[in-house]
Amino acid sequence: MKIAFVINQTHKETERFTTTLLALKAHQLGHAIYYIGLADFYYESALIAAHVREVLPTQQISSAKQLMEVLRATAKTKMELEKMDVIWLRFDPVLDMVNRPWAASSALQFASLLKEKGVQVINDPDSLGRASNKLYLEGFDESIRPKTIVTRNYADVVEFFEQQNKLIILKPLKGSGGKNVFLINKDNQQNLKQTVEAIARDGYVIGQEYLPEAAAGDIRFFLLNGEPVSINGKYAAVHRVQQGNEIRSNVHQGAKTQAAIISPELLLMVDKIKDKLIQDGMYFVGLDIVGDRIMEINVFSPGALCQTEEIVKEDFSALIIKNLEEKIGSARSSSGV
Repeated sequence: MKIAFVINQTHKETERFTTTLLALKAHQLGHAIYYIGLADFYYESALIAAHVREVLPTQQISSAKQLMEVLRATAKTKMELEKMDVIWLRFDPVLDMVNRPWAASSALQFASLLKEKGVQVINDPDSLGRASNKLYLEGFDESIRPKTIVTRNYADVVEFFEQQNKLIILKPLKGSGGKNVFLINKDNQQNLKQTVEAIARDGYVIGQEYLPEAAAGDIRFFLLNGEPVSINGKYAAVHRVQQGNEIRSNVHQGAKTQAAIISPELLLMVDKIKDKLIQDGMYFVGLDIVGDRIMEINVFSPGALCQTEEIVKEDFSALIIKNLEEKIGSARSSSGV
């Protein structure tokens, strides 16, 4: 297969990114891989192309580090994207929100055009356009998500703060990686107004109830086509534990990872969101779970798969690529190709 990964920018990719792991595994399984930056698309008279970095199966690559070295040393070539078997959207819109606000939306438009031409695009670009911020979670069963408000009005936040016994989480509606996430309680409520103003400078503010279980971290749980990713009864999930006084469980904010305990209750909760994820074409997602609530559904570029494989000791990335092979094979058969 020819698998194209759409990323923010090549020089921002690292060895520990989930995208790198998936690309390396695809290469090891004999597939050609291509990297496309958000600024690399090209359109002319219904032709959709991109300036891609190509890594062929014949190239000898043995590690994620070597893949990054080869990728950065490879010159871009213009290639028609209808020749790709799959376009895998693996970028983070938030990274370009300030300096390149046009980038993410433009990439989704190009991806939608490719989808219309019959190219397999994952996750579904039209659904991703509707899921570009944390409001996406509000479209799921109320029983699996925390109490939430979205506003830019300080009085609304004060009212919610009082309703939640003066203990809430505030963060940007459109954000990622744990940036600008704040715990507001009775001890620091004097900072509430300036916190709201700081977050609101970049858009809407999301306020959520604080779940006591969050003190023990969260679980990153991976789904593939609505189903838990699992091998030999072991799930692709990792428990992320924040360090010291940190409230964020993001790995690149310093959180440590350990084995996750997956309860029957957690699996029942996950089952409640399956149908909508499948309907929306959300092929590969990562859930952030605290207690009996899903705090976030990561649909663009869910990470921490490297840490998950290291802890669980299973080759989940191979399972994912092989599932993708089956998906593309089925699509070809149904279209008569």
